[in-house]
Order: sequence, then structure tokens, then C-alpha cells
Amino acid sequence: MTPLTSPPAPSRHAAAVPLLDAVERFLELRRGSWDELSALLTKQSHLHKLEPDQIARVAALYREVCTDRMRADYLGCPPEVTSFLDQLVARAHNALYSSRRFSLRRAFEFAVFDFPRALRRNRGPFLWANLLFWGPFVLGLVGSIGSQQFAMNILPAQLLESMAEAYSKGFAEGRDGATNSAMAGFYVYNNVGIAFRCFATGILFGVGSVFFLLYNGLVTGAVMGHVIRTGGGPNILTFVAGHAPLELTAIVISGAAGLQMGRALVATGGLTRLGSLWVARHDLAAQVVGAAWMLLGAAAIEGFWSPSSVSPPIKWAFGGVLTCLVVLYLALAGRRRAVTPHSAKPGAAVPGAAVPGAAVPGAAPGQPSVRPPEGP
Repeated sequence: MTPLTSPPAPSRHAAAVPLLDAVERFLELRRGSWDELSALLTKQSHLHKLEPDQIARVAALYREVCTDRMRADYLGCPPEVTSFLDQLVARAHNALYSSRRFSLRRAFEFAVFDFPRALRRNRGPFLWANLLFWGPFVLGLVGSIGSQQFAMNILPAQLLESMAEAYSKGFAEGRDGATNSAMAGFYVYNNVGIAFRCFATGILFGVGSVFFLLYNGLVTGAVMGHVIRTGGGPNILTFVAGHAPLELTAIVISGAAGLQMGRALVATGGLTRLGSLWVARHDLAAQVVGAAWMLLGAAAIEGFWSPSSVSPPIKWAFGGVLTCLVVLYLALAGRRRAVTPHSAKPGAAVPGAAVPGAAVPGAAPGQPSVRPPEGP
């Protein structure tokens, strides 16, 4: 008998035993993390409602499960394991990266709580924006009523004449529906453009917002003063009574948000400029979105109600009631609701949340000492 010169090849069953043991060890080691991630996703599908440390935990577990899914293929795990991991990865991905669905309840909470509260937290820029707008408005109004040349020094004579002609007669006959619709669209475009310039130019350390508040206040006052001087005062005042409380307030709020953005770039509180803007982002967004909704409402009123044939006393009454409602809304809305992390004062500490731009402990000499903003 010829002696064996090499050990016999292991049987297929013998080779599969170590691999089966590796799969079992893998499942035993990782099952706890999978169950934890599944429990977090089942507990709350809307991750923004979880605590910051829980959201961070979901993100960490998601990355681990993605690695586990590739390892499962390498080890040859059974189809039911890979299918489970596929579903778990998809659930976590959708929870982390999908856009938030529109919610009527969330829209209501924003309108009643977030917007007015954000404006009151930043009452300083709002008061300055009012002074920067209404001061030039009064100057333009009084100056144009007293002198035609004053108005012509601000606006072209042709434009002033067209405005005086437009308000030379009242709106007893109203306007047709097609014209109202077209004008409402124009008012949205025009008013949103004005408000956007008042806000966006605040990126120039607030100087742009200061300029556009002064300019729009002066021009608005000059136009109204000129029309009053030429005899169209009752008509233009009746026309603007309905929509001015929303429209002009929204423009001032947009300018106030621009001033706040400029302040965040100048007074950073030890953060980087980008970090300072990041801290102020929620209040800025709340004010801009709130102002946009006010402008849409003003455009609808200006397009359909203001030029209607409704008698002037009713329009004046409507304007007075709306003015009172706007003041009460901005001053009182949301005062009894508990403070949430998003509605907390900017810069306030939130447990488990890192502040972008904050100093990084232990930074080596010559290395960046600030932490850049993290992703959502």
C-alpha cells in the first residue's frame, strides 16, 4: 500500500462548520445593536421628536448596520438575515434623510408659537427696523404733502403723475375678476421682492437691510404724500387700509431678520461667523417664513378686497380690526406654551447638542480651534 504523502482534503461538511460558527457568532454579537435600532425607529418614526443623544445614537447604529449588511454577504448569511438587514437599513435611511411631511398641526404650531415667539426674542432688531422704516416714511409723507419738489427729488415726475392719476377716483365700480387675479400675482412678486431684499442684504453685516428699510420707507411715504397733496388722499388711504397692516409689518419683519443676521456676523460671541449664523438659524427662518405668509395674505387682500366696491367705512373698519389683530398676535401669541429646544433662546445650552463654531478642547497648536457646522 502506498503511504499518503499529504493529508486528505476536508469534506464539504467539515469546511462549512467553521463558516457556520462565524455566522452564529456574528448574529450573536450584532443582534443587540439591530434590536436597539429597530426599537428606536419603532418608538418614534419622526426623529426630530427624539432627544439629541437618541438621534445621534440612531445615526451611529445606522452606519454600523450598513457595515453589517456587507459583512452578512461576505459570511454567506441566510436570506432571512440579509432581508431583515435590508429593511432595517432602509427604515433608518428614510428616518434620517427623508424630508419631513407637511403637517397641519406643525403649521399651526409654527403660526401660533414659533413665529411670534422668535420675533419677540429678537425685539431689538425689530424695534430698530420699525424706526428705520417709519421714520423715513413720516419724513417722506410730510415733506411730499408740503412740497411737490420734495417728492420729485425722490421719485421721477412721470411716476408721481401716474400714481396721482391712479388714485384720482375711487373704487365704487370695483374691478373685474381677471384684473384682480393678475394684480394679486403682481403684488406677490413685488412685495416678496421688496421683503427679500430687506432680509437678504443683511448678509452685508446688516448695512443692506438698513439701506432698503430707509429707502422703502421714504419712497412709500413720498408716494402717499404726493397723492394726498393732489387730492387723492381719501382714495389711497381707503385702498391701503385693508392690506397695509400685513404688508408693511411683514416688510419691517424681513428687515429686522436682516439686521439680526448682520448682528450675528458682527457680534459672534466667540464663535466663528458661520457658527454664529448657525445658532441664529431657527429664529431667522421663523421670521422670514412668517413674513412670507403675511405677504401672501396681504397680496390676496390687496388684489381682491382693496379695489372692490365695498363702501369706504367698511374697509376702514376692516383695516382697524386687522391692525389690532396683528398687534395682539405678535405681542401675545404663544406665551403660555412650554419652551422647546427649537424655541429656546439662541445660544442657550441644549443637552447633548454641539454648538457649531465652538472651541474644540485639546486642539493642537497651529490646528483649527473651531468645529465646523455639522450636517442635519
